[in-house]
Amino acid sequence: MRLWICFLSAGLMAAGEERVTFLKDVTPVLNKAGCMAGTCHGAAKGKNGFKLSLRGYDPEFDYEALLYDVSGRRFNRADPARSLLLAKPTMQVAHGGGSRFEIGSRYYNTILKWLESGAPFGDPAKDKVAKLEVQPGELFFEKPGLKQKVLTKAYFGDGSSRDVTAEASITSNTPEVADVTDAIVDAKRKGEAALLVRYEGKFVTAPVTILNPKEGFAWKTLPRHNYIDELIDLKLKRLKIQPSPAAGDAEFLRRVSLDLIGLPPTPKEIREFLAQTGDARARRARAIDRLMKRPEFVDHWTVKWGDLLQNSRRFLGDKATWGFREWIRESIAANKPYDRMVRELLTSRGSAYQNPAANYYRVTRDPKPSMEKTSQVFLGVRMVCAQCHDHPFEQWTQSQYYELAAFFAAVGLKPGYESGDEILYVKRQDSEVTHPKTGRVVAPKYLVASVGAPPVQTAGDRREALAEWLTSKNNPFFAKAIANRLWSYFFGKGIIDPVDDIRASNPPVNPALLDALMKDLVEHGFDLQHLIRTIVNSRAYQASIETSEWNADDTINFSHQTPRRLSAEQLADALEMATGSRPKFAEAPEDSKAQQLPDPHIGKDGFLDLFGRPQRESSCECERRSDLSLPQAMNLVNGGDIADAIADPKGKVAQMVTAGWSDRQMIEEMYLSALGRLPSPAEYDKAVTYLRGGGSRAVRAQDLQWALLNSKGFLFNR
Repeated sequence: MRLWICFLSAGLMAAGEERVTFLKDVTPVLNKAGCMAGTCHGAAKGKNGFKLSLRGYDPEFDYEALLYDVSGRRFNRADPARSLLLAKPTMQVAHGGGSRFEIGSRYYNTILKWLESGAPFGDPAKDKVAKLEVQPGELFFEKPGLKQKVLTKAYFGDGSSRDVTAEASITSNTPEVADVTDAIVDAKRKGEAALLVRYEGKFVTAPVTILNPKEGFAWKTLPRHNYIDELIDLKLKRLKIQPSPAAGDAEFLRRVSLDLIGLPPTPKEIREFLAQTGDARARRARAIDRLMKRPEFVDHWTVKWGDLLQNSRRFLGDKATWGFREWIRESIAANKPYDRMVRELLTSRGSAYQNPAANYYRVTRDPKPSMEKTSQVFLGVRMVCAQCHDHPFEQWTQSQYYELAAFFAAVGLKPGYESGDEILYVKRQDSEVTHPKTGRVVAPKYLVASVGAPPVQTAGDRREALAEWLTSKNNPFFAKAIANRLWSYFFGKGIIDPVDDIRASNPPVNPALLDALMKDLVEHGFDLQHLIRTIVNSRAYQASIETSEWNADDTINFSHQTPRRLSAEQLADALEMATGSRPKFAEAPEDSKAQQLPDPHIGKDGFLDLFGRPQRESSCECERRSDLSLPQAMNLVNGGDIADAIADPKGKVAQMVTAGWSDRQMIEEMYLSALGRLPSPAEYDKAVTYLRGGGSRAVRAQDLQWALLNSKGFLFNR
């Protein structure tokens, strides 16, 4: 009723006089003045007894608080100019937040005019921002030190528009490259950044590129294997960055083996590959095809999906953990289309033992965590921030959070007929999600509208409709999320990074490339193996890690490969292959490799945990660590894992010494086993000198192997 009274009061304005409303005019002022910031009245509990919504995400709440809270004492209807709403921010009355604007300033006059006109709320259909635009849409600087002013324009529901540059929040995601002050972009140094422009719940980004080309640059076209190379080169040429040429055969084989099957190539495989003749591109394509047909390919990718789906006996118990692992393995081995695999997970029901896909819900159990996991894993969207308020850096609202969670409201779990089993069923009662602000039942609604989305049932199991919408080729996030995630596995970072944080304020570094990967995936029926094969056959993937003066400072445009530390499982299995010493994992079959373990609790091992094996407590890629820390370095140098493997009487060094291998044979075998390549002439001479230095030949051979296993060449996928 109060809002309707204010709608009517707005009609008392003089004909032709500009209409000032809370929605269109006052909220932007309060936001710009900082009143609605998280450090002021927008804090979770407000400030000094007065609370507003964070960044004005709930204008109805803010309007009621300003005009009617504490008997409306902030609004003096008899003398609007003496209202606390003006007196406090101008310090006419003591104000803990200090002075926010001056008497007679534009912001002061806006609020005063609004109060004098009866403090109308406004019409949401007309006064809310419909679209935001930043001009120019892209900033390109030829060198550092230049500056450029940007303009922000808001378009409203009534068709009007306004320059809102002064009130908009304009920031840079990389201020050390491009900084922003008062809407003026300062090109600090060579690199790329994105302007993040926010105004009244709307977001827009503008890419910023700063060049500082060296003299003498001349673009040299390298072979392009597919559309990936074409789109990467298109941007590199514009940025005057010369890509690195292809890596050598040995370097390529080790890299692609570790990335596709999680294991380094054996000395025999390396020798056979290096002995092949003919077209290098064709030879590499054949090697890729062979690797993708090996059972180890299934093992390696089962680990990745086990991480994302949180397959862990902490949540599932022993039997279900092994069962869920087998379901994942079978899906990968059969190259099950990705959209079908996701639909099976989302719509699963019945016994977790008989239908292992149902274990997906045994981890999350409730609607909200189920929704958060689903959106983060399959859409690349983090909805957690929207649980308590509208997302501060994205378009998602609190209402959308609960509307999406409502799809999972009817999912129930009850004990099964076997010990440790649970049955996933559709509840008939207590199957609704309520909004925390209104207390009302929330109807399920898709996160974004898409062509062909099915109607949503008002009752019962709504997951069928959700799965159809989520996995649709028309869903703008589904193909993008998995294409970006797959890319990150082969380059160490996504085109959007982090890979599970896709939002307007985190734009892709190469939008055309990501769009092409998405299109390719959709056109091939969500065939993940097709996309993997396309990526690893590209020149960009096969590029050398060696840089030149033209690309040494490029870290985001894939002009060269970057060394990536081996994962915990890769390190353990590579250590076994290099030393010939088989580790023993508790509760696992004797011949198990690290990447064949179903979860982090089976085969509990200090080495794997130390080197970043995730505990699968969340579905975030960030849970798997790939850093190199001091404890890890100390373990490699002084720990027992490497020392015991090298000294194993059944290990490779002991066997070579006992069999009477020559110095050359031993040195080549150790280099091939540890580094995936033959030694250079200088390395060979040094190794021979050391082996012949006196004392026990076996001990010296062990020392040589220890040095190789502590080198970057062993620890990193180059």
